[in-house]
Amino acid sequence: MKERPGSWLPRLQEAGERLADEWVSARRPRKDDLPQPAELRASDADRERIAQVLQDAHADGRLTLEELEERLGVLYAARTLGELVKLTEDLLPAEEQPLNLDDRPVSAFFRQQERGGRWVVPAELDVTAMFGTTKLDLRDAILQNRRVVINATLVFGGLEIRVPEGLEVIRVTKDKTARLTKGPEEPGAPVVEVRTTNFVGDVSVKQPRRRKRR
Repeated sequence: MKERPGSWLPRLQEAGERLADEWVSARRPRKDDLPQPAELRASDADRERIAQVLQDAHADGRLTLEELEERLGVLYAARTLGELVKLTEDLLPAEEQPLNLDDRPVSAFFRQQERGGRWVVPAELDVTAMFGTTKLDLRDAILQNRRVVINATLVFGGLEIRVPEGLEVIRVTKDKTARLTKGPEEPGAPVVEVRTTNFVGDVSVKQPRRRKRR
C-alpha cells in the first residue's frame, strides 16, 4: 500500500517532539527552589481576564446564573494562578485559555510552533527548532525569574522572540556574548539569556518601536 506524499511528516514531527522532551527531562533535573507556574500569585488583571470569560459563557448560555455567581465567588477569593485556570478549563479549548501555565519545552520539527498570550515563562526553557521556527511572545508573559535562560537547539531552524519595552535579550554562544536588544540598558531590568547550539540557525528579536522624545 502506497503512502500519500507528506504522510510521513506528522509521524516525524511527533517522534521528534517526543525525543526532545525525553532528552530534556533526562538532561536536567527540575528546579524546586522557585514557585511553579500554578503557585504564582494572581494579579487583579488576571482575575479580570477570567471574569470576562465567565461572563461571556453566561451570556451565551454555557453557564447558568447560579454557576456564574459560584465561579465568580471562587475567582475573587483565589490567590494563585493555578486556582484561576480551573475556572475556565471546561469553557474554552486549550489554545484559547486566558492563562497558560504550560512550562514544557517548545519544539518545532518541520513546522512553526508558537507560545504567547498570558503565559508563565519558566526560569529555564528549552527550545528546539529543526527545519522549523519557534516563536515566543513575551509581551504579555509572566517571568518566573528576573533572569530567564532559554536553551535553544537550532538545526536549520529559527527562534523568534517578541519582547515588551524594558526587557533585555542577550545571546550566548561558545565563544562570545552578544546583546540582541537595542536601546540603553536599564539597571535591574529583567534579562532573557539565549544559549544557542547551532547547526545553521538564527535568533531574532522584535521590539516595540521606541517613542521619539520631543
